[in-house]
Parts: sequence; structure tokens; C-alpha cells
Amino acid sequence: MLLIASLFFYAWGGVSFSLIIVTSITINYIVGRQIAKREGKKGAKNALILGLVLNLLLLGIFKYANFIIDNLNVVFDWIHLEPIKMNSIYLPIGISFFTFQAISYIVDVYKKKTPAQKNLIDLALYISLFPQLIAGPIVRYHDIAKQLRNRIPGIKKFASGVERFIIGLAKKVLIANTFALVADKIFALEIAEMSTSMAWLGAVAYTFQIYFDFSGYSDMAIGLGRMFGFEILENFNFPYISKSIREFWRRWHISLSNWFRDYLYIPLGGNRKTQGRVFLNLLIVFFLTGFWHGAAWSFVIWGLFHGLFLVIERVGFEKILKRLWAPLQHVYVLLVVIFGWVFFRAENIQYGFGYIKAMLGIETQPSEWTLMEEYLNNEVYLALIIATLGSTTIFVLIQKQFQKLQTHFNHVVNLILNNVFSVLSIAGLIVILIMSLSYLASSTYNPFIYYRF
Repeated sequence: MLLIASLFFYAWGGVSFSLIIVTSITINYIVGRQIAKREGKKGAKNALILGLVLNLLLLGIFKYANFIIDNLNVVFDWIHLEPIKMNSIYLPIGISFFTFQAISYIVDVYKKKTPAQKNLIDLALYISLFPQLIAGPIVRYHDIAKQLRNRIPGIKKFASGVERFIIGLAKKVLIANTFALVADKIFALEIAEMSTSMAWLGAVAYTFQIYFDFSGYSDMAIGLGRMFGFEILENFNFPYISKSIREFWRRWHISLSNWFRDYLYIPLGGNRKTQGRVFLNLLIVFFLTGFWHGAAWSFVIWGLFHGLFLVIERVGFEKILKRLWAPLQHVYVLLVVIFGWVFFRAENIQYGFGYIKAMLGIETQPSEWTLMEEYLNNEVYLALIIATLGSTTIFVLIQKQFQKLQTHFNHVVNLILNNVFSVLSIAGLIVILIMSLSYLASSTYNPFIYYRF
């Protein structure tokens, strides 16, 4: 039933695209079985290589073919050759996510971390499971293999899943979409029309948008999975409180960071090589991290930008950072991340560099508060307060303090407090759900920023 629901869900975004995910399932099922059949022999490695090539070919054709042709045509224009004429290939939704999941499966089978799946339905469900199919997290096969066969759904787990889903939905609809309106308006401006304050407002709005959008989707995926008895690993851990870019990548999109670490960085040699090779490995990983996010040079710049700061920290800057006052460490991370998000959001490199110049006050319009009022209202101010607090661990700390306080009370008082807290929590979740649904019903603006992934 879950497999049928997942394939139906994917077909809703385009029936023809379903053939692609079915092809991916078929390829990886056969490759996994062939690797297991030839275990310990040269044929196993050949089967793995074939599987990797076919997966990357599938991703390359549907995600990067247009990009490659466009760039080749630029080169051909320089040397006065006829351009390549080709109809645009549409990007199947979520192809980056399910391709990486499929690759992790065949690699894990080859490394004997998990046995090959003999049941086609179970493997198909792993690759196509709808809660996290289109926006992550990237679930690795060995983390969920046992749950495909044996999991224990129950009322507590279901309730926990509902709660997590509602929180994720609110993050996306009430917070991320509010900031998206501001970011989209400002990033739609010509650089010449922009003031420094407007540029910063747009960048900060997008910084909050992408975090609450992406972490909101991850929360919804984890919540939906929990409703069906699956335990999907966490994908975000308050990344904006990091004190270094290295720490940021341990907290941001954890499933992707771990995937690149285990399936690319370590096979390249990781930290075991010379310092120069380690730096090269980092730059390769972050070049591909950027390129994974989208077929555009602006994504590559964003990836290399983060890779460069990771290299700088490894050279010795991280030791200097640790001696600084903690708030300065946070400011450093936030500045790097915010400037990085500009390239991530920009439609092209030229606009990204122009936007950075506007943020630095180079060749911009004078800042006027009356111009800013067009983008700011009470809804944005409220979202800003909630987003700022929600980006920190303050609510977690309050909950811990409440639990600590309970140790000083007797059983009867604790029972009353728990019941009151439960009623308030349920009432709050119902209010948040109604607000989220009302917003969705009344607004046609609901951007999906992962269409480029």
C-alpha cells in the first residue's frame, strides 16, 4: 500500500516522470543482486561501477544535459561553430534525492554493510517512499533496511508524527513563505534599483526562508514517516548557532553532508592524505555539493565558497576562532552563510556579484526607510521574532528547565502540570494547523524552491 501510494504521489507531478523512478528502481535492484551474486569476485566491482555509471547517467541526462549543452554552445559561439540544437529536458522532481539514495544502497551492498534486497517491493519502497521523496532527507539504506520489513507503528508514535508534521508545515507555510515574499521581491529588482539596506533585508529574508523551508520539509518527512512507523534520522540541528563553517556543515542538511563524507570524501582519501590533498578533497566535495543543488554556475560558486572557508579554517583560522568571544564566532559564521546564500539564490553569477556589491554599499541607491516599508509589515516583524528565536535552542532550553523544575515537585503536582501542559500543547498545535491550512487555502503563493534540485 505504501509503495502504491508513493508511486501515485510521484506520478501526480508528471506521469511520464514515473518511468524514470521505476527505471531507477529496476536498475538498482538488478545491480544489487548482481553484486551479491559475485561477492568477493572482480565481477562485484564491475557491477558496482556499472550501477554507479547508470545512476549518474540518469541524473546527468535529466538534470545536467541542458546546462552542458548551453555551456558548449557558448564555447561554439566563441569559435564560430554552429550551436547544438536540442529541446529542453524537463527536470524530474526529486531526482537528486532518490538517485543518491539508490547509490548509497548499491555501495553499501558492495561494502557488505547490508545484504542485497531480494524483495523488489521493499527496495522500490525504499527508493520511492513518499514522505521524503521530493525534498529529503536523504535516507541511507542501512539506516532503514530493517524498518522496511519490521516496524512497530502505534498511537504514541503516530501522535508524535502528527505533532512533528504540524510543526514542519507551520515552518514552511507561516514562516518560510512570509520571508519568501520579501526575498522574491528584492531579488527581482535590478541591482541599480537597490540600496544597501534593501540588499541586506533580501539576503536575511532568504537566509530565514531557506532554513525554515528546508527544515520544515524535513520535519514533515520525519513526521509522516513516524505515522507509518518509520524512524527517519534528523536532518537539521540549529545550524545558525554554529561557531565555525565546519560546525555549520555538521548541523545543516546532515543527511547530505554525511552522504558526501562517506561516499566521496573518505573514498578520495579524507584526512589521511597530505594537507594539500585534504584541501583538494574538500574543494572537490564542495564543488559537487554545489553542483548537486542545481545545474548553474551560481550553485558551484556557492559550494566552492563554503569549501574555501573550510580550507581556511583547517589552515589555522579555526584555532584563532576558538580564542575569540563566542558572539564574534557566531557573527563570522552568519556573515559567511548569508553572503553564500546570495549566490545560492541568484539567477546567475553576474547578479550574485552585483548583489554582494550592493550589500557592501558599492554603486547603490541611498538607503531610505520609506523604500523599506514596502517590504516590511507586522506579519514580517512577527515572523522575524519567531524565526530568530526558532533558529536558536531557546525553546529546547525552556523545555529542559521545565523538566528540571518538575524534579522538585511531588507526583500529584507533576501530574497536574503534565496534564495542563498536554492540553495547552494540543490546543496550540490545533491553532497552528488551522492557521497553516487557512493560509494555504487563501493564498496562491506557495513557492517550491527544490525544483532545481
